Amino acid sequence: MSQTSKANIKVMFALTLIHFTGDFYSSFTSPLFPLFVEKLGLSLTQVGAIAGINRILAFIVQPSIGYLADRYQTRGFILAGLLLPIVFIPLSGLANGYWPLMVTIAVGSIGSSMFHPSVTGMVPLYSGNKTGFAMSVFNTGGTLAFGLGPLFITWYAFRFGLAALPFTMLLGLIAFVYITIVVPAPQSEGMRNLGFFGAIRQALGPSWKIVASIWLVMFLRAITGQSFLTFMPVFYVEKGFNLISSGVIFALFTVAGTFSGLLSGYISDRIGYKPVFIITHLLMTPVLIIFLHLQGSWVYLGSIMAGAMVLATMPLGVSMAQIIAPKARSMMASLMMGLAYGLGGAVAPIVGKLADLYSIHTVLMCMALVPLLTLPLIFSFPKVSNAN
Repeated sequence: MSQTSKANIKVMFALTLIHFTGDFYSSFTSPLFPLFVEKLGLSLTQVGAIAGINRILAFIVQPSIGYLADRYQTRGFILAGLLLPIVFIPLSGLANGYWPLMVTIAVGSIGSSMFHPSVTGMVPLYSGNKTGFAMSVFNTGGTLAFGLGPLFITWYAFRFGLAALPFTMLLGLIAFVYITIVVPAPQSEGMRNLGFFGAIRQALGPSWKIVASIWLVMFLRAITGQSFLTFMPVFYVEKGFNLISSGVIFALFTVAGTFSGLLSGYISDRIGYKPVFIITHLLMTPVLIIFLHLQGSWVYLGSIMAGAMVLATMPLGVSMAQIIAPKARSMMASLMMGLAYGLGGAVAPIVGKLADLYSIHTVLMCMALVPLLTLPLIFSFPKVSNAN
């Protein structure tokens, strides 16, 4: 189908539900790290290694999946990819050692890399003439899942224990049945005969320098965001918060990012992407530093502020790149939300090792400074809006 001015609400809901359901199960891992540490005696280096493998398999391999999804227009990538986290992430509750835990999380993570490129690439086709806002709504499915998932799973594990996690599959399987009925097959973007690197060259064209700058900004932002998301639960449990409270802090961080992403998408459709990037990345470092120094109940407010800044531009990088390189929507989505986000999380083993040596607080303070490195790149961005 060709893009029209009117959004297809039914398909957009199905695409967003896929995003929500897959990320809902993917969100279980980090909030449960305190329990896995207690049960299995994991070090922070091992925590970082699990988080790193999770990000690598869930995100870094997305460009290759995006290419295959364009080459073979089948719903198989979407449906099989969604089913893996629904089944295998809950099985992590039965793991009796470091390696069984690693395997269950790894297999579930592979599923995440399978459905993300196709469904993200489909958003511009069904979003009408509000691509920035529609991408933010779609992204809300993921960020809201990463907000509600930790609340649910920390309460559930606290109440029933890790061994009861497999019973949570039922929720995802119900959504899976609806999705199999509604979601359409992805459409080719005309690059199936170009080969993988040929597809990248065709996708980027003369805009490769701009796309590379956007990607680097997304990568650096992801390093900070993924470091906080991975180690926040352990950090606040060490500070005296219980598992449920640390889950609430984690959830507030991501839910705030959900709403800031929606707001940034709405604003970017009116004033362009560059001003939104500048404002949020200027504020990110001071807000994160304040967050790390708050005490007591003020931590919850700080988590809202921090999450709003860190996650606000996540959907904008994708939609901005898709406007600049419209010939490969899935490839741009997988590069910006997959490769950048995944590589940002892949540094988790290094962050975990440094945290073992110098403390989580010290390392997160350093991670809070990383967004400052993005500012020169952002100021070099062209003026781009959905009207282009």
